[in-house]
Amino acid sequence: MGGMSIWHWVIVGLVVMLLFGRGKISEMMGDVAKGIKAFKKGMSEDETVTTTTATTPTAGETETVRTIEHRTTEPAAAASAAVDRKAG
Repeated sequence: MGGMSIWHWVIVGLVVMLLFGRGKISEMMGDVAKGIKAFKKGMSEDETVTTTTATTPTAGETETVRTIEHRTTEPAAAASAAVDRKAG
């Protein structure tokens, strides 16, 4: 009774088509495709930046050093300590 049958989905699809029209849906799908392509391009650029900074410098070049700041306490431990202080 609570499940969605094929007819429910057909009706929902028809309502969406009536509200947005065929052109709007294809336009939205094109925008989604552009977003995916941009994401893939950004990921590949990150990989090239990582590989270029990982190479050893030649004479006269300086090496780029990247560091990551680490937390001294874990977020879960800090949150439970804050809850203990409130309860106490």
